[in-house]
Amino acid sequence: MSVDKSTKAARGTVQCENTNINLLKANDFVADIIKKEMAKTNTLLINITSSAGSGKTTLMQKTAEKLKDKITMAVMVGDLETERDAERIRETGIHALQIVTGGICHLEAQMVHQVLDQFDLENIDLLFIENVGNLVCPASFDLGEDYRVTLMATTEGDDKPKKYPKMFLTSDMMVVSKADLLPYVPFSVEAVIKDAREVNHEIEVLQVSSTNGEGIDAWCDWLLEKIERKKG
Repeated sequence: MSVDKSTKAARGTVQCENTNINLLKANDFVADIIKKEMAKTNTLLINITSSAGSGKTTLMQKTAEKLKDKITMAVMVGDLETERDAERIRETGIHALQIVTGGICHLEAQMVHQVLDQFDLENIDLLFIENVGNLVCPASFDLGEDYRVTLMATTEGDDKPKKYPKMFLTSDMMVVSKADLLPYVPFSVEAVIKDAREVNHEIEVLQVSSTNGEGIDAWCDWLLEKIERKKG
């Protein structure tokens, strides 16, 4: 008996789509629980996304150094393997917890919720989620965050907002990182801002360098304003 390959492929496609829909619904359910828990303690939750190597961990270090005398901050870090990024952040004196995904290319709300009890949320003003370095999968998963911030390094080229539009559409801010390298790389800040705002006209933009400190004060001021707003 012959097998109708076209029919089998069609069924597989529909089944995959249904699985994705169910997965996202389950994720959103847990994300809502996280939002409610954060609201109880007035802890600001920020999801930091980017490609691998865009400077997320270094920005966390600089932020901790700048704000440690003003607020209480903590970080959960997602990576496929190792605790290296969390260890770097702990060197600044703040609590950092590593989530090892074991090959999964994004964090999900359930992963975040499972480790929340390892943070003293009653005494934390700002909790960062440093997501797995990837501009594709993390865009689809709400982690219960108040704000999503996407880093885009000058070393990546300036075409990312149009190539990966969902990430920029779902982000509240785009941080152009490694700004100190602008004189040495083919990157147009004007072009990337134009493209990002064509995708998401409400996205805020900051230009920073964790190496020379450019934009770090503005970044920290933005965070402090959001913390104050969350606390009401």
